[in-house]
Amino acid sequence: MTTSSPPRRHFLRHTGGLLVAGAALSAARPALANLPATRSLAFSHTHTGEQLALTYAIDARYLPDSLAAFNLLLRDHYTGEVGRIDPQLFDLLHQLQLALGAGGPFEVISGYRCPATNATLRDTRGGGVARRSLHMDGKAIDVRLPGIPLAGLRDAALTLQAGGVGYYPKEQFVHLDTGRVRSW
Repeated sequence: MTTSSPPRRHFLRHTGGLLVAGAALSAARPALANLPATRSLAFSHTHTGEQLALTYAIDARYLPDSLAAFNLLLRDHYTGEVGRIDPQLFDLLHQLQLALGAGGPFEVISGYRCPATNATLRDTRGGGVARRSLHMDGKAIDVRLPGIPLAGLRDAALTLQAGGVGYYPKEQFVHLDTGRVRSW
């Protein structure tokens, strides 16, 4: 399910809710983080400046309010359209942090991407954007992790064998997705 509205109006309408949800959920985070099998993530979006750190799952149960807050943060930053991010993508990021021993926020370059944005980027980026990008399905994210060399992030992701891994050293990000295992 996606929603669409002009970017500024969408941002102003939803940022207040995101901040309130983030504050409430973040306040519960220390207690939740001490429970067995909790999974938490933190993000800093490079285009919007928004930051969010939440526990998103306990054992096999995903927390709907946390997923909704992450969906909003990872919206298409060009249009404001919110997509549904695959919870397995969050699990992949969590596994990467554990493998790397890193606890800081992922810097997000791109999360969800609506079809119109994908088509525009494809037409203007010289073919560097897939026609059927997994970003449009909420199954891909472009990130970096401060304090971790980009090649180290890529190598750890490749070791997990959990989906696609694209390495973009010039652009300073690693693409991760929950599609078939492959790399470029």
